[in-house]
Amino acid sequence: MLQLDREAVRAALPWDALIEALEAMFRDGCEAPLRHRHAMPGGEGIENTLLLMPAWRAGGHTGVKIVHVAPGNAALGLPAVHAAYLLSDAVTGAPLALMDGGELTDRRTAAASLLAARYLARQDSSRLLLLGSGKVARALAEGYAARFPLRDIRVWSPTAANATRLAAALADEGLPARAVERPDPAGADIVSAATLATAALVRGADVAPGTHVDLIGAYRRDMREADGALLARATVVVDTRTGALAEAGDIVQAIAEGAITEAAVVAELADLCRGTHPGRRSAGEITLFKSVGWAGEDLAAAILAYRRQGAA
Repeated sequence: MLQLDREAVRAALPWDALIEALEAMFRDGCEAPLRHRHAMPGGEGIENTLLLMPAWRAGGHTGVKIVHVAPGNAALGLPAVHAAYLLSDAVTGAPLALMDGGELTDRRTAAASLLAARYLARQDSSRLLLLGSGKVARALAEGYAARFPLRDIRVWSPTAANATRLAAALADEGLPARAVERPDPAGADIVSAATLATAALVRGADVAPGTHVDLIGAYRRDMREADGALLARATVVVDTRTGALAEAGDIVQAIAEGAITEAAVVAELADLCRGTHPGRRSAGEITLFKSVGWAGEDLAAAILAYRRQGAA
């Protein structure tokens, strides 16, 4: 069985190849039930979460991502999330590869946003506002810089020191990054949010026409990164309708408040990939992509990594 650590997974998933693999998976589909979520006790009375995300293609591959979320790890100086991905042969059940699930998740998450932005963002977008300072935020900055002619990356985090640290790391890579004090979308062509916020950071009244908003956090119903007014103004696309309506706090709360109805979600990412929805239709349109994560993305990324590393 092939074993791929973080660096091996990263090397096996270059942006262009990964985006194409995700597009093919969204276009062609696979079996991917909603993630299994199990609460369990953690240290000091803090609740931990075990997530299981299976996906398969009959006659091809099966995969399952195993994720442990332990919020108390921060006090121990450890990452809050640990993950592993097991890829197997769908016919025989034989395990093929065990991979670092964290790096796989970071890169496929960013690649899904980049795939959506291919259809929803203005292709001349040059100014990125990045909300968040974790590993996914870093992957987003690197990915957007690889796909768009960025000349300014503003980085904001609720912990200012973290924004400064990420901006400095990106600048060391030659990217035009700088830390900012407020999550103000003024002047941004793309706003990408990957936070654990439970109150809106991006408000509809502050977003200019033509902006593309990319929402990645708020994977629970009690979390949100944008207010209902923004969703009411925007053309809203989700990774999967089932997942978004069940788990995406931005959408669930906006519906509960009466700001939008389910009909405001005009398309899934698969509709864009299949050409059944055109994506952005005008330069002044506000577009919004909301992802909660789909196990098919993990499967596509794992198959790509296995094939590239297996052939190396």
